[in-house]
Amino acid sequence: MLQGFRNLGKSWLGKLIVGVLFGLLILSFAIWGIGDVFRGYGVNIVATVGDRDITIDQMRTAYQNELQQLSRRFGRSITSDQARALGLDQQVLGRLIAETALDERASELGLAVSRETVGEAIVKDPAFRNASGQFDRFAFDSLLRANGLTEQLFITEQQAVMARRQLADALTGAIVPPLAMREAVYRYGAERRNIAYVELPASLAGDVGTPEEAALQAFFDERKATFRAPEYRTVAVLSLRAEDIAKPSEVSDADAMARYEQLKASRFTTPETRKVQQLAFPSQEEANAAREKILAGASLADIAVERGVRPEDIEIGVFTRDQMIDPAVAEAVFALAPGEVSTPVNGRFGIVLVRAAEVTPASVRPFAEVADEIKREIAIERARPLIDETHDRIEDQRIAGKSLAEIAQEFSLNARTVGPLDQNGNGKDGQPVADIPERDTLLRSAFETDIGADNEPLRLADGGYLWYDVTNVESARDRTLDEVRADVTVQWRTDEIARRLSDKAQELVTRLDQGATIEAIAAELSLEARTAQGLARGASQDGLPANVVSQVFSVHTGKAASAGIGDGDRRIVFKVTEATVPAFVTSTQEAERLQTQLAAAMRDDILNEYVAGLQGELDVRINQEALRIALGGSGEF
Repeated sequence: MLQGFRNLGKSWLGKLIVGVLFGLLILSFAIWGIGDVFRGYGVNIVATVGDRDITIDQMRTAYQNELQQLSRRFGRSITSDQARALGLDQQVLGRLIAETALDERASELGLAVSRETVGEAIVKDPAFRNASGQFDRFAFDSLLRANGLTEQLFITEQQAVMARRQLADALTGAIVPPLAMREAVYRYGAERRNIAYVELPASLAGDVGTPEEAALQAFFDERKATFRAPEYRTVAVLSLRAEDIAKPSEVSDADAMARYEQLKASRFTTPETRKVQQLAFPSQEEANAAREKILAGASLADIAVERGVRPEDIEIGVFTRDQMIDPAVAEAVFALAPGEVSTPVNGRFGIVLVRAAEVTPASVRPFAEVADEIKREIAIERARPLIDETHDRIEDQRIAGKSLAEIAQEFSLNARTVGPLDQNGNGKDGQPVADIPERDTLLRSAFETDIGADNEPLRLADGGYLWYDVTNVESARDRTLDEVRADVTVQWRTDEIARRLSDKAQELVTRLDQGATIEAIAAELSLEARTAQGLARGASQDGLPANVVSQVFSVHTGKAASAGIGDGDRRIVFKVTEATVPAFVTSTQEAERLQTQLAAAMRDDILNEYVAGLQGELDVRINQEALRIALGGSGEF
């Protein structure tokens, strides 16, 4: 059943239902205090809700907390620009406004929570208990430090959260979703269908030929927007990174040698490795006997064969000493001469004989080989503190009206031209333009500015800067047929094949509904009759894409239909042979979980409407300039 609900989310109606069931509404975060919603205090106001203010510090802190959570969720650093593109700024501000509206109403109703009550809740919170179940002050303090909080601020925030919860509990009460609702949602997600089907290939459309000029022109005229040339821009860029202003030639040999000595063991030394063979024995006596045979001339491989072990199975790999799991075995094998077999070793996993089959001695890269590399690294380190100073000098030159190319020449930097390219980073050939610095951010910024605009440089992740100027704009335009004739012809053929297959499929659907079988139709067309069992709503399964499966659930049992796949150059014709829905048993864990989820969704819906009404009553006002300051960039809510 749970898999069924996962599959639900793949159809539009399923997404609607699953969104209601499982969506984490911004409002819920405001009501229940989920997540680290911590706010500071400041003077400048981002928004006013009734008589309460949301400050720049509150907005900035909440936004940065959410940005860090988003980065952890994605497993990589998310820039502020990327987060705003995802709408994070709107979500955070919306949540703060909802919180503030609830705080205002709670205050009007006289709802309040004492510090003692919050203290008791903190002590009882499992997140702050140690292994013995006692309150762990260290864990509590660690949370505060990790979020830049004081105990006073945390308790104040929790007082507000608990007051909101009181208000929410009073509004929603003990909501129980009706049985009919639970059963309907269950049936929707749990239904499974079987089909018989046949796949119509493009070849069934026959030879579509080449369109006449008039037909091709008419086809093109109806779809000019599809073939329209986008706006192209050419951008001059100048980057300033530590490596751009580093001067390796000014690093002395003595400084480089000192760094070399620091790093020699960890970075420039390749440790000795040994190819190890190992054979285990059940007892010391058998290992001793095998050792005697080896001393008499037998090999470890010979002993392995005697014991029914394949010679390749005694090869355990090539290791450094530190890579070996068993210290006793490591000690023994690294004491052997090349090709020598050890005495019996009582290792962690039993008694073994080991052999150093091959030995690769340790090696050290000489200073002369790595001196330039080290000098460059030192020079880059020394250049980093100079980046901001150089930035200011470049900005002075920008104010003086110099171009990026002129500035680059003066500062011995590298300015270059990127483009022409469209807002997706593709050139006029439709292929991605290579080596676009800060690709996503630069593309967005370059298409938001104009020729001659005074653009702020982009801050790079490594602490550097990237200046950019739009030097040319080619406006979007309608292409002529001659410019895109080949592409238009391909599209005409694709559409014609899809049209013919659709017509053929409709003919077959009619025949199936009149009593023909998939098997008979497949034989007639020299195609393979297939079946698919247990299809779940909206899920790709048995090689059938989600759009086909969705179509399967759009017709009644015993009826036929068709759906295109790919670019329409193939089509599935199917007949629903069976539909099953397991009985809805209210006493199962799945049913109880569904009831909980539906109740939460209904509660969220009530609270959502309540807060929306509150915000209308309380006159919400947003200061766009303060919001930009809080977010550290441009763009409006």
